[in-house]
Amino acid sequence: MRVLGIDPGLTRCGVGIVDVTASRKATLVEVAVIRTPHEMPLELRLLHLGNEIERLLDTHKPDAVALERVFAQHNLRTVMGTAQISGVALHLAAKRGLVVGLHTPSEVKAAISGYGSADKKQVATMVARVLGLAELPTPADASDALAIAICHAWKRGAAVAGPAGALTPAQQAWLAAERSASKSAPKRRLGA
Repeated sequence: MRVLGIDPGLTRCGVGIVDVTASRKATLVEVAVIRTPHEMPLELRLLHLGNEIERLLDTHKPDAVALERVFAQHNLRTVMGTAQISGVALHLAAKRGLVVGLHTPSEVKAAISGYGSADKKQVATMVARVLGLAELPTPADASDALAIAICHAWKRGAAVAGPAGALTPAQQAWLAAERSASKSAPKRRLGA
């Protein structure tokens, strides 16, 4: 499975593409940070970011697109920019009929490190380890995009994963957390 992971942002938008086998071995395809200056008009920033994401989609032909889920922040301007570029990416993925996944920061951290409150350096270290990189991917937007892509591939592949012994400790922790969450999730009633 080839996944384009996106850490959305107007000033710095991390993008990372990984190939992940059925045995959950991940390989780096491309990683970058797309930048736009804050003084550029909003519509031109969105156009530039959209064009670059579209180029990656057309060049690498991923099977899925994964984004960090927009979450509430105190800075309304930041969350609005994140939501706007997320919308552009979602539009481009839907236009191509691609599977899309939205993942919270803690979900991504738990998937890649086994710990939902991991810091940026821990995430980058685990991304480098999983991908077999000699150096940590930088800046953090780049490693976050790769972590999002890996998280999505591992989550999507959880149903078809091989024997538990073939999983890394982080993958095993992810599956355990996923099973625990589904058992403890409140059941919703129709009409409630």
